[in-house]
Amino acid sequence: MMTVKAAVLVAMLGLPAVATAQSVEDALEARQGFMTMLGLNMGTLSGMAKGEIPYDEAAAGRAAANIVALTQYDAPALFIDGTSSEDTDESEALPAIWENPDDFRSKFAGLVEAAAGSPAAVAGGQENLGPVVQRLGGACKACHDDYRKAD
Repeated sequence: MMTVKAAVLVAMLGLPAVATAQSVEDALEARQGFMTMLGLNMGTLSGMAKGEIPYDEAAAGRAAANIVALTQYDAPALFIDGTSSEDTDESEALPAIWENPDDFRSKFAGLVEAAAGSPAAVAGGQENLGPVVQRLGGACKACHDDYRKAD
């Protein structure tokens, strides 16, 4: 699992350079990488909460810590002009993001808030994972409902 932390660190260090490049391709790649890392860690927590993956307190703590680390990055900055679902087939970001930037940033702030304290909250047993996953999932859903293209 140390490789996950290393991957997150490498990605986090590289993302500011990508964000300043501001090319559509770089922003999309960085944004998708961010969401992939978020999804991998959510998958670990969710799988353990559902009993699909054996509960491992250390692994749960790392996944939650990775999510906290990811939320410290300014991911909304990766949503640059020209990267909406109307601009490119590579994007699931609805134009509403650019129409409501303050609300979009507020939704991301909700994820930051939901992630806070989660590494400690997932300790102590599988039964502690459900509320954390619900909080995090609710924050993801709040943004996806308004700002992500339906599958």
